[in-house]
Parts: sequence; structure tokens; C-alpha cells
Amino acid sequence: MAAVRSSERPGPFRRAGRSVGRALHLPFTGTAKGIRKATHAHGAGESGLGRLIELHAVNGAGDVMITVALASTVFFSVPTDEARGRVALYLAVTMAPFTLLAPVIGPLLDRLPHGRRAAMAGAMLTRALLALTMSGAVATGGLELYPAALGVLVASKAYGVVRSAVVPRLLPPKFSLVRANSRVTLAGLLATGAAAPIGAGLHQIGPQWPLYGAFVIFVAGTFLAFTMPPKVDSAKGERKMQLVARGSKKRPSLRTVGPSVFNGLQANAAHRALSGFLIFFLAFLLRQHPLAGQSAAVSLAIVGVCAGTGNAIGTAVGAWLKARAPEVIIATVLGLALTAAIFAAVFFGGLTIAVLATTAGFTQALSKLSLDACIQRDVPEEIRTSAFARAETLLQMSWVVGGAIGIALPLNGVLGMSVAAALVATGALFSVRGLLGAARHGAPHPRVG
Repeated sequence: MAAVRSSERPGPFRRAGRSVGRALHLPFTGTAKGIRKATHAHGAGESGLGRLIELHAVNGAGDVMITVALASTVFFSVPTDEARGRVALYLAVTMAPFTLLAPVIGPLLDRLPHGRRAAMAGAMLTRALLALTMSGAVATGGLELYPAALGVLVASKAYGVVRSAVVPRLLPPKFSLVRANSRVTLAGLLATGAAAPIGAGLHQIGPQWPLYGAFVIFVAGTFLAFTMPPKVDSAKGERKMQLVARGSKKRPSLRTVGPSVFNGLQANAAHRALSGFLIFFLAFLLRQHPLAGQSAAVSLAIVGVCAGTGNAIGTAVGAWLKARAPEVIIATVLGLALTAAIFAAVFFGGLTIAVLATTAGFTQALSKLSLDACIQRDVPEEIRTSAFARAETLLQMSWVVGGAIGIALPLNGVLGMSVAAALVATGALFSVRGLLGAARHGAPHPRVG
């Protein structure tokens, strides 16, 4: 018996193999456990919000893979004049999802309230298949890319609408909607930042490889969407939101629910227009006139990192901030963005561009979270989720308009920064007075963070 037991004991080579296996496995399991602990903290695991946080991180990682593949095709691979035409066409294509989203996709998803998990899974699977389809055409940059890119954008925005409707269903106890949204958004930003260099590395192997990566990520997201708790399919008490009331006081709109929401939306539209303008204007400007001592690609990467860092900081601040007046925050960060744009126009240079990009990312994130707080407070609960979807659609359209201006403008740095300041100033002109007036009236304020 002792001999049998001795023979059953693993030998030194087997023990060494198991030790090596544990050592190689530990970084992955440890990382996974750390991510799960972070996403499920503060009751998010019990409520199901942690699952949505993880799903949105997958969404961000997949989207950035497709962005890396398309950016190299429509921008760096062709001369500047041709690149302008291609990017303009790409931007025109991006208008279609926003135009379709409001009158078609939004109401369609409102009619499918009991299939939100299936809708998110469908949006993931659609992008996975389209990424695989685009992989054959991305190397040549043919026009067949654009219908597929349109499909990707439509699916992406459909996912965003459903996600906005799902968040209130998954709030942990004592969680504000703003804090929950900020955690979801921050997860997407972190995943985007982590996946971007991976996508760039895959692109070095071949232009189609980031799309292969996107396919794998979105397939994983398809299965992850079905792990969401069943309560996300609940639609109890919801009604469809209209932007403008149509002669019926019984159907509140973003304009009629209160000045804070309407003016906050105008201010956020200015932030989004500034973001779209800077992305496209600086993309062409830095391609022709890179930062001192840097290539065009590195110059764009520096500005992109600045904008992403500012956005992440603004999102994190929004999660922690204990604010009594979100209107004041919106007005304040709008003034901060205007100051940075004016400073960049007067003292144009690499440093001021970086400062403006960081400031724009920070102010856009914090302003959007404050707008969420206003909607949470002023919009009736039964139409609140639809209001978030409608507001996001309008803000994305503002981003496209800003991008179109950036493409059309001559490549003059001072002129560009002056136009950037004008965009923000226009938003301030129409919104700041109303925001501060609403704050002075002392409306009840929610917990922002």
C-alpha cells in the first residue's frame, strides 16, 4: 500500500510543471480578480451594475480597435487633400447614425423594453461581423468600407441608447445616477486606453489585424450581455421622451422640464462641438505642422493622450464631487474651456494646444455628469431614461457639426483656436445666464457624487 501511495505522488518534474503553471496563470487570474473586485465594489456586484461596467469596458476596447484600423485607412495612408475628402465622407457617414437614432432607433428600442439584453448582445454581434467584413477591404481603403462603417456606428449608438436605459435599473443602494454613469464611463475610458496600444501593435502586423481583435472582443461582449441580471429588461413606468412638446402639457420634454436641463444641454452641445472641432482640425494641422521635434503620428498621440487624460480626470472628479448646484458646475467649466481656447488662440503653440486638449477633455466630462444630475432631478422618473438617450443623440450631432467645421477650416493655428473659442463662446452666450438664474432660484439639488 505504501508503495502504491508513493507511486501516486507527483514526481519532481510534475511538481515543477505545476509550479510553473501556477506562476504563469497567477498574473491573469490575479488581474481578473482585481478587475472584478473594482467593478463590483460598493454594491455594484449585488445590483448588477458591475456587469454593465465590464460590458462597457468591452465595448470601449472593441470600438477603439475599429477606430485604429479605420484611422490608418482614411487618414495617414493618403495625401492630405485626399485625406480631407475621405474624412469628410467618413464624417458624413457618422451623421447617419445620429439622424437615424432619434426618429427610428430610439423609438424602436423603446418598443422593445423587454429585450434590452438581447439588444445589447445584438449590437455587439453586429459589430463583430462587420469588423470581420471590413478586414478584407481595410488594406485597400475602398469605398466598400463606408457602408460597413455606417453599420458599425449605428450598432454602437444603438448600444449606447440601451445602456442609458439600463443604468437606472442597476443602481446600488445610495448610489446616484451620476455616480453610476461616471463609473461606467470611466471603465470605458480605461479600457479604451488599454486597448489602443494593443490595436496599434496589431496594426504593425497588418492593417486587418485590429479588426480581427475587434471581432474577438465583440463576440465576448455578445455573451457578456446575456449575463446581465433579468431586471434590465423591465420597462415598468417608462414613456417615450420628445425633444419639444407638441401641444400637450402631459408629455414633458427636455425644453419644458426646466431651464437647468435645457440650458445645460446647450452648454454641453458647445463642449461636444469643441471636441469634434479639435479632433479633426488638429488631426490635419498637426499632420502638416507637427509639434517641434515630433512626427505627425507622435504629435497626434500626444494631443490624444492629453484629451483622454483630461476626460478621465473629469469623470473621476464627477464620481467623487459632492455638489449642491450642478448648474454652477456647468457654467464654471464652460468658462474654463473658453479661457483655455482664448489662451491657445493668443499664445498659439504646442504647449497651449496640449493645455486646451486636456482642458476640453476635463470640462466635457464634468459638464456631462452635471447635466446628468439636472436630468435626474428635473425630469420625471417615468421618462428619465428616454431623456438621457435623446440628450446623448443631440450631443453627438453637435460633435459631428464641430468636426465638419474643423475639416473645412484652413490650416491656420491661430484661426483654428479662434474658431474653437467662438464655438464655446456661443454656447456660453445662450446658456450661462439661464444656468446661473436657475441656480439662484434654489431648486432642490440631487447628490452629484
